[in-house]
Amino acid sequence: MAESLTPTELKPILESKRANIYYLEMCRVMQKDGRVLYLTDGEKQHQYWNIPIANTTVILLGTGTSITQAAVRMLASAGVLVGFCGGGGTPLFAGTEIEWMSPQSEYRPTQYVQGWLSFWFDDEKRLLAAKFLQEARCHFLETVWAKDRDLQAAGFFADDDEIEDALDGYRHSIQRVENVRELLAAEAHFAKRLYRYAASHTNMDGFVRDPEADDEANIFLNHGNYLAYGLAASALWVLGIPHGFALMHGKTRRGALVFDIADLVKDTIVLPWAFICADEGYSSREFRNMLIEKFTEHKALSYMYDNIQSQSMRWYHPKILDGGDAV
Repeated sequence: MAESLTPTELKPILESKRANIYYLEMCRVMQKDGRVLYLTDGEKQHQYWNIPIANTTVILLGTGTSITQAAVRMLASAGVLVGFCGGGGTPLFAGTEIEWMSPQSEYRPTQYVQGWLSFWFDDEKRLLAAKFLQEARCHFLETVWAKDRDLQAAGFFADDDEIEDALDGYRHSIQRVENVRELLAAEAHFAKRLYRYAASHTNMDGFVRDPEADDEANIFLNHGNYLAYGLAASALWVLGIPHGFALMHGKTRRGALVFDIADLVKDTIVLPWAFICADEGYSSREFRNMLIEKFTEHKALSYMYDNIQSQSMRWYHPKILDGGDAV
């Protein structure tokens, strides 16, 4: 008789160190003998595949999938986020919103959400926090592109004149802007320069970013962005920070903070590989595998955690009660 494991018996792996992101389609996700499995229909028999939930960050359930209550219970216990999406990984079934089935836990750390709220209601500090993340976004691109040999083999270099000019110009704008609206305008200009650079290096001159378009580059950008949103949602959930306390993408937009955090890595990893893979004729599965490999190689999730934690504690000075508890 096979031994079964309960979620409490699983060796915990910090969410920032987890390696797996799953996109599943045409299958049934279930719990069996204390494990989470997905069942596929083969030509002659059903096939079961194990999901190592203790080392999994996000699961996207695509076309033709179903999941049992017992499986959701185990995934939640292991801190895995679940999202339902269309074929190929996009869109998430919430229109233009980012919605995830987050695990329920009241035992997440409290200092990070308290630290985040300690500055969030101050317009000036919130703008400084947004600038901090945008600076980190530039630093990540500069660092990763300078050392990723695969990117360099495809012609993407951090020290190209176009990239250096784009980074220098954006950094100058970050320091100069006086409100979030101006920062968003500068960010949009920066993103357009990156799109133009990537398109010119992959034989796609004239490319226009359009989430509704059906060309491979736009499709891969959508797909990759949703994977980045999953990582961002996971980081925020683990640290206990609600998605509504955004810095740039709108204080009343649901899930807006997910977009802010995902921006830390989207330009660096998703953008170039969407163009490269589209140019080289990759399938959706091949692109997804490449992207997940790059997220892991460059520790994208850890980078999100580090920056969220750093920003949360930047202005946080808790008062200590006589009994020793912070308030």
